[in-house]
This record gives sequence, C-alpha cells and structure tokens, in this order.
Amino acid sequence: MEGISIRNLNFMGKPKSHASSLPPPFFQSKLLCFSLLYLLTSLSLAFYNSLSATRCLFRSSPFDPIQSPLFTYPSSYGEHKYVIPTHRNSCSYPVHFSDYWNVLREIQELSTMPPPLPALRYIKGKGQSFGGNFSTQNRVSYFNHSDNGIEVPCGFFKDFPVSDSDRKAMESCHGLVVVSALFNDHDKIRQPKSLGSKTMDTVCFFMFVDEVTLAALEQHGVVKSRASPESRVGVWRIVKVNSDEGLYENNPAMNGVIPKYLVHRLFPNSKFSIWVDAKMQLMVDPLLLIHALVVAQDVDMAISRHPFFVHTMEEAMATARWKKWWDVEGLRLQMETYCGNGLQPWTPEKLPYRSDVPDSAVILRRHGPRSDLFSCLVFNELEAFNPRDQLPFAYVRDGMSPKVKMNMFDVEVFEQIALEYRHVLKRSSSPAAEQGTKRRRVGGGFWHDLVVNSSCCSRCQNYLLEMWGGDSHV
Repeated sequence: MEGISIRNLNFMGKPKSHASSLPPPFFQSKLLCFSLLYLLTSLSLAFYNSLSATRCLFRSSPFDPIQSPLFTYPSSYGEHKYVIPTHRNSCSYPVHFSDYWNVLREIQELSTMPPPLPALRYIKGKGQSFGGNFSTQNRVSYFNHSDNGIEVPCGFFKDFPVSDSDRKAMESCHGLVVVSALFNDHDKIRQPKSLGSKTMDTVCFFMFVDEVTLAALEQHGVVKSRASPESRVGVWRIVKVNSDEGLYENNPAMNGVIPKYLVHRLFPNSKFSIWVDAKMQLMVDPLLLIHALVVAQDVDMAISRHPFFVHTMEEAMATARWKKWWDVEGLRLQMETYCGNGLQPWTPEKLPYRSDVPDSAVILRRHGPRSDLFSCLVFNELEAFNPRDQLPFAYVRDGMSPKVKMNMFDVEVFEQIALEYRHVLKRSSSPAAEQGTKRRRVGGGFWHDLVVNSSCCSRCQNYLLEMWGGDSHV
C-alpha cells in the first residue's frame, strides 16, 4: 500500500515535460495540414464534376431526376455514327442551372400567363412564293416597327402542307416546344438526353420530315408505316410536310428554314421554343436550358457565338470558299445590299451583342413581339437570297427596332449542351447536281476577285477597310 502511494505521489508530483503536451507528430506540420485540406477539397470537387454533365454546366443538384431512354433504334439506322469531336474542356462563362423542380414549376407558371402585348400582326393573302417575294425596299420598310398597327410580312402566303391532325397538335402545344426538321434524308433522328422525369409532360417535341426522309425511316424500320396518321420516334412526333405542294421546289434547305424561323407561327400558343438542327443532339434537359439561357437572363432569345468568325463578311467569304452555297454571284449581291443598307463590322460599340455571327444550330426563344419580329425579318431575307441564316443575322438585328434582347453565349457552352454529327453524304447523279458542282469549283476564286480585288463592290469597301483595320491591300 505504501509502494502504491509513493508511485502515485511520484506520478502526480513529477512535472510534465514540454514534449508530453504537444499533439502527435502527424499533426505538427502546418504544411501537411494544408495539404490534407487541399486534397479533400479537390476530391470533393472532382466527385461533383464527375456527376455534373460538363465543366461548363453546373446543376444545383447532381441528382436531378433523369428519365431512362424512350426509344431503341434498329441496328441498321446508325444514329450514333459520325459525331464531331470537341476539344474545349473549360469555358470562361459557365452556366448554372437551377433546381429541376423549381424550374419545372416556374416554366409551367409562365406558360399559363397571357402572351405579351402588343402582339405582331401579319400580312395575309396569297403570293407566288411561301414568303411573298418582297423587294429589298419593301423588306427594309418593316425594320422599324414603331407602329404596332402595321402588319408585317412573315410567310404563309401559301399553305404549310401538313395534316389536320398534326396542325391541331401543333396548335394545342402550350409552354415549351422543341422543334427540328429533317428533309431529303440529310441527317439522322436522334433522341435528346438527360430529360427530367416530368419533362415529357410539359415539353412538346416535333420533327418535320418530307417524303424522302419518311421513306428512309420506314426502310430502316424506325417508323412502321408512312400511311400512319401519327408517327413517333422516341420523344419526337413526326410531322410529314408535303414539300412539293406550295413550298420551295428542289430546295429542302429553304423548306427547313420555315419551321426554324417561323416556329412562333406554326406553334401560336407556345410561350417558348428551342430549335435544334437535325445534325445536333440535345444533351441537357430543355427546361433547364430555356430557364438558364433565356428566362434567368431576361432576354428574348439565346444563341451561340460562332467558333471562328465575328464579322458577317468573314462568314460570307467562308460560305463561298467552302462551297456552302453555290450561287457566288448571289452572295456578292447579298453583301452589297447589306453594306448599302448600313451593315457594319462588329466593334465593341455593338455590345451587349458579342458577335455578328452566330452558330444557329440551336436557337432558344421566348415568343413575344421582339423575337417574333426578328424571326420574321430574317426569314424574309432568307427567301430573298439563300437559306444561309448567319448572313442576314447581324443585318436584321442591328437594323430592327425595337431591339431584340439577345444572349450570345460562349461556344464552349454550345458544345456542351448539344453534340454535333456529320451529315449523311450522298452521291447524286442528277444534271442539276452536276451543274451545281461545276459552279461550286470556281466559287472561292470568283468571290475573291469580285469582292477583294475589284473596285466594282464599292458599297462594301468601307466595311472591308474597317474590318481589316484599313490595310492598303483591301
């Protein structure tokens, strides 16, 4: 007992050394602590990014309800082939999505609101073409829409040839509609990905096709019968357009422009729309897209900037050089017309418009007077010249009044919200195609001689001087 007391006294009475009061050596290094903190933070962010769709897009929750695929293609169709790779891994202006359920409720509420006033009024009647074939002077006269009582030309001078059941379905679509068109079997029908579990109850999906495309779909077993009054391919309702009845003969690209730019007329009760070129596949839920890029930004429409070009003339030269349109003389006349009516190169003075050239494969709109007017005016220019819709973009946008509020988002964002695929290439043996090929071969040099080296195009000389900084060789 005495020994125990002595040991206790010795233990209690012995002064504690400094070493015994320090934390374990593992925690003594500040550098090690900061390193552990950095590692844990990095791992957390990496885990979140692995669940998030991309580095440019951020969801409020990585666990939004995602619907399982609704359609399986026959193996012969090849809808997954020929995707164009992208190389941009980050972006300067990432897009932040709100919670899916909050977005769903907000879009549903906005869809029940009355349309904004005053609504555009349209010229009615019959014409020689679907768009009325207006002269340059007449088209320009409608740019200043200060009098809401003035009727605007906006197509439909001939009937748009779809069935009554399809037309009724189009008119009954309220809220958000996603629209695409596939003519001349030029692309594949692809299903949008990452759809929320309630998106199909709120969003309409319409795909316009012609007889050539419908025959190819039937051949591959994608649709059962062309004679069916209603066909669906996954989310898409297939609408057959009788393109040989009153539309643009032998011009499927121009026929595709009708639903692309007159979507507000084809779907008169929809409050929002997303146009998707048939070569594209949506990778983000359309409700999240329209909310993040249009509603949250308080704009009339959203569209991506072009990945390479800023000036309209750059796009015009590339159109001729890369043979995107065969009528080079028509391109020259178009640019002369635009230069003569005030088109200027892009400068910072045009901000908040961040470029004069869009990538128009995906267009998001809030239907209303400004976006509807812009769409009508662009369509009129496309009918007057050609279906290359990037060329009249800045000309109409800068010249119209009232001004359209536009979100021109980064290319990196565009590459994350949709995948791009190569077109279906076909060899044609028709005499018209052969003649078009011959004319295309001389397109680039012809354009260069007429616009750059010749004095004939004086109406665009000031444009070129300003675009290239006054170089003497222009």
